Amino acid sequence: MGIRDVIREDYTALSPALKQIAKFVLDHPNDVVTVSMRTIAQRSATKPPTLVRFAQHFNFSGWPQLKEAFSLEMGLGPEQYSERAKSLVGRAKDKTLVSEMFKVHRFNLNATERQNEASLQRACGVLEKARAVHVAGFRACFPVAFSFVYVYRLFRQSVHLADGQGGSLEMQLRAVEKTDALVVISFAPYSREALQAVQAAKAAGCAVIAMTDSVTSPISLLADETILFAINSPSFFPSITAAIAVTEGLLEVLASRAGKTEVKRIHQSEKDLFESGAYLQSPRGHSKA
Repeated sequence: MGIRDVIREDYTALSPALKQIAKFVLDHPNDVVTVSMRTIAQRSATKPPTLVRFAQHFNFSGWPQLKEAFSLEMGLGPEQYSERAKSLVGRAKDKTLVSEMFKVHRFNLNATERQNEASLQRACGVLEKARAVHVAGFRACFPVAFSFVYVYRLFRQSVHLADGQGGSLEMQLRAVEKTDALVVISFAPYSREALQAVQAAKAAGCAVIAMTDSVTSPISLLADETILFAINSPSFFPSITAAIAVTEGLLEVLASRAGKTEVKRIHQSEKDLFESGAYLQSPRGHSKA
């Protein structure tokens, strides 16, 4: 049982002062892990010593320890890649090594498919209503975000990649407006920039679609819609295979709902790419990306 479940279970037995804190931390878990204890006290209309008492009530020595428990539960703890890598040492000649990876990929794809039939349709509804779509993904999630933008722009021009290149993320996020939508991709351990992008979008009144590994991730907790993907891997680093697959699925649904106008745009985009020399003419007449 996670710390939030423990707090919910014990809620009715708490004193009025501790109930006040419990309600705040359950409603604002992101604040617990991202701001200071003093700020939490101000926002919850209580005092730092009461926060300490609250933590001690749940058998933590103090507020920092409760904060750490929230961080770990939300996937914000340090990911021990090196420890996982140790399990691979000595397996270079293991004939099951590669097949093991593909077996897990298939599991991830199946799990991701089961979770997203309805969420993909809802996400399409959000994107179709948006004046512009901004897409953000950092570190390992950058290729997922870039691929989504690259393909989406074949049939929609108002799609923009917020990559923070050159330290420009804050400037890019200033372009987000109330009539827009933001798609943010992140998995545990969650990127600070991903949360920053979501917070900026919410401040602007913009719709947010989180593509992530858990409904309790910091970006999902603030999002209007969540698309989940599995990241299991027998290797040392989480897999992004299912993340790529689910973005391709989203693009497929968007194109299917768009109609003949978008088909014409895709045709024109492909024509422009060939005419500009971006694509080589295949001797068999097949286009190459």
